Parts: sequence; C-alpha cells; structure tokens
Amino acid sequence: MTPLTTATAPPPQEAVGPLVRGLAVLRELAAADGRRSVGDLVRATGLARSTVDRVVSTLVRTGYLRVEGRDAVLAPRLMELGNAYLAASRFPDLLGPLADALADGLDESVSIAVPDGDGVRFVHQATRRRAMSLTFRIGDQLPAERGAPGALFAGDWDDAGWERWRRRRAADPHDTGFPALPRGHGDAAASFAERVAAAGAHGWSTDDQLIEPGLIAVAVPVRDGAGRPVCAVSVVSHTSRHSAGSLREAVLPRLRETVAAMEDALSRPAGAPAPSPVGASPATWTRASKQELGPEFVESLARGLTVLTAFGEGRGELSLTAVAEATGLARATARRSLITLEHLGYVASAERLFRLTPHVLELGCAHLSRLTLPEIAQPHLIELVESVHDSASMAVLSGEDIQYVARVPTVRIMSVNITLGTRFPAYATAMGRVLLAGLPERERAAHLGRTDFTRLTRYTVTDAPHLARVLDDVAADGHALVSEELEEGLRSIAVPVRDRGGRVVAAINVSMHASRRSVEESRSELLPPLLDAAARIGDDLRVAGRYARVPAG
Repeated sequence: MTPLTTATAPPPQEAVGPLVRGLAVLRELAAADGRRSVGDLVRATGLARSTVDRVVSTLVRTGYLRVEGRDAVLAPRLMELGNAYLAASRFPDLLGPLADALADGLDESVSIAVPDGDGVRFVHQATRRRAMSLTFRIGDQLPAERGAPGALFAGDWDDAGWERWRRRRAADPHDTGFPALPRGHGDAAASFAERVAAAGAHGWSTDDQLIEPGLIAVAVPVRDGAGRPVCAVSVVSHTSRHSAGSLREAVLPRLRETVAAMEDALSRPAGAPAPSPVGASPATWTRASKQELGPEFVESLARGLTVLTAFGEGRGELSLTAVAEATGLARATARRSLITLEHLGYVASAERLFRLTPHVLELGCAHLSRLTLPEIAQPHLIELVESVHDSASMAVLSGEDIQYVARVPTVRIMSVNITLGTRFPAYATAMGRVLLAGLPERERAAHLGRTDFTRLTRYTVTDAPHLARVLDDVAADGHALVSEELEEGLRSIAVPVRDRGGRVVAAINVSMHASRRSVEESRSELLPPLLDAAARIGDDLRVAGRYARVPAG
C-alpha cells in the first residue's frame, strides 16, 4: 500500500493518462526495491500487458530502466528525477556540508529530513561508521509519528492534514506502506499528539526508540523567512552511547548553532539558474524516439517526465512558460503534464509558479542511492563482453595494488580466470597504470617511491623512472596496454572511469591471451568499445553520485 501522499482521487479531465500509468509502473518497481518481472508489474498495477510493455519500452529508451531477462530493473539515470528535486530545494547543496561538519564534530550520525504529506523523507545523511549506525537512504520515507522530525512538522498541520494522518493510520495501522521502516515496534501514534505539542513548546523533538529499539535522536526544525519549518536536522545515536535525555543535553547547543547557520544559508538568494544542456531539446528527442520506435514509444509519458527535469539548481520555482521553454514543449502540453504531476503529488503550485515536492524521491531514489560502483558498472561490462567476446573487469586502487571489484568473464577453453577481490601489483597491470596515471603528480611520485618492484616476467617494467615515463604516456593517451608483464601470455588494455569532478575512481579493462590479437589489433578493435563502456559507466556514476555517496565496492 502506498502512503496517502499519492493521489487516490480520480485524475482531472486534462490529466495525461500515459503519464499516470508510467509513473504507476515506476512506483511499483521502486516499492519492489528496483526489480520486478513484467508479469508482476501487470498484476500489481492492473494495467494491460500491452500497456506495461509499451511503458517499459519507453522507460528503457529514456535510460530510466533496463531489461534483464523477464525483469524490468531501475537504472541509475532515473535518479535525475530525484536529483532535480534535491537541486531545486537547495537542501543538500547548502545544508549538507553543515550537517557533515556537525556529524564530524559530534561523532554522531546526522540526517536532514523534509515533510512529505503525513510522512517525512530523508534528503541527506552523514553517517558514522559503526557496527550499529543509521541505515536510512536518501529518499526513504517514514510516517510522521515514527521519529523526531515528524512531531516538528505536524505542528503546522491544519485540520485536513490531521484528517489525512488519521485516515492513513486507519487504512495502514502496521505501516506496511513504508518499506524502510522496521516492523512491529510499539504504538508511536498513541503519543503523537502529545509529542507534537511538546515539540511546539520546546522547539525540539526527541525520538526515544520510536523507529526501532536502541535508536534515539533529537531534532530541531530549520525555518524559512516566514517561520515555516522546511526541513529538520536530527542527531542520531544509540542507547549504548546515550539515553534520549543525555543525547539532548550533549548535542542540542551545537545542533542549534548549526540550524542557525542553515537558516542563514537558506535566506540568501538562489544563484543564477544552471545553463540548459547543450544539444537537442527534450521535445526534439522524444519526437525522434517516436519516429524510430513507433507505437512502442509512448511520447506523452516521456514528455511528462522531462517536465520534472525542467526544475533544478536555480530553478526551484518555474512558471508554465518557463517549463515550456526549458523542455521545448508546447505550453498546452506542458500544462497538461503539470496538471497530472500536481494531481499525483509530485508538483505543487502557488501564484502561477510550480515547484517539485519531495514526493518525487519515491521514484526509485532510495533504492538507487545505495548502488555501489560495481553494481553501476556490471550491466555495461556485460554489454562490453557481448561486443568484444573477451573478459572485462573493473578495479580500484588499494594501497600498492589494484583490487578487482567487478568482472564479467567470457566462456572459452582458454580464458583469464580471476575472481572478485583478487589483488595484483598496480605497476604491472593495465588497470593499475591507468589508476596511477590518474593520481596527482606528487601522489603518483610518492606511490612509485614506495613500490617494491618485482620482476614477474621477463617483460615486467621494474625501473621507477621508466615506469614514470610510461605513466605520463598513459595519462596523455587515456589508456594503457600491458602485454605479458603480469603473466606471460596475458595481454590487457584498460581505460579510466571518472566521477563528477573528473577524478579517476576506477579502471575497466579487457583481458585476453596474447595470441588472440596483436597489440595493434587490441588497440583498434578493443579501445573504442572500451572507451564507450567507460563513458556510460561515468555518466551513470555522475547521476547516481550527485547527492549520494557511491561506494567503490
């Protein structure tokens, strides 16, 4: 069951039906943690099989889904919808660094949550690395009564807000509509009104094991210029470290100082709108896709989703005209999409200006925000192997070695047999040289200075000055080819994977027996598809890593 923040009333006459149906499919996939068979989607949504097939085909074309066998799977690019809300809100960009500094200063986890109907959603997490620590993800939603922020937000509810909360409680007393929430712990609703009143009187709220046993928190609201709470900052700990009372005494002064700094940051005018992407407008792209795919591409669904991406940094509130200009859509088309999105709770309007709501984060953000770099890379490595018919891998730098974090082998009588977690000396491998070449010059020199060079084969480069010159060439060429230096008969070609800042965070390679191709053939046949795969991985990483930390393994 979906919490009562998604519209349950019949859609207005002007609503775009395909957009309603497409978003229903995305919600079901998000509720299933990112993967569901097409048959299950048909049963869950009540839509016709042909309709679901067309929706899936369209979402694959947009890059928001991929198909693996019988399953539809959320793809990292879908996070651009949630990123649009997060950028437009300015909370992660302006307040996130302050929350991170507070977490460092207190050595406790800190989260930022926003109101979303009768629930709250997390938009930023600064988590301490402990055996028992906060595990909520960006986009996760909790019912207002199960946590400290909800009592702060509920103080601003009107009668309709409280009625909505009571209806949701009656319809879903066990909180099954909140998949991030542990099940079966107490009755937080019974004390909710009392806690809301106390929060209003004190200006802070506590969570004394309302989410699960052992977890405690204290939260303070961040208010806008009109005094409305727009988000709340929580310091989260465990009963092994504090009681709810001792946590409040320990952190409340620093927490209030941070909130004051956050309110000051939000009071400053937003910067200039980010420039529109160079290239064809979304409307032009959807028309071209329709011409290519015909009835398998639902143009009105794709257009409606582009409306969400019209918002972003410096574009927190937009008029209908601004939305139409940003997307290249006709005003009438943009208007119908906005009406539909507002009906579904993804857009709100006031005084002819539209803004995204945190409800957009339900569209897969929680699942996708916990993807690791190997999980992002794996589908692209599979495509690479299917193209070149040789094994492909991803590695990261670990001390003086590379460590394999993703791998797709090819099936051959004579193949390269490497398992995940395998480590090799960086100096003697193609991926290692790509990773070393990507280091800042001083760090690279220090790395070579502490490397214990061992001659692994008769071809291994073991002279530090020689290897330094090789790394200069790798940095200039954008790839490395190593032939029989790690093991005789083994040849590998590798390229870098870069993050949003252009930093080399990983390398991918294609490896084979040296008899398969000459050095020249390896470059001419393998380098183009390898570079393409690295670019696609980097594109996904830049979307997934804009507001979420993407672990390397």
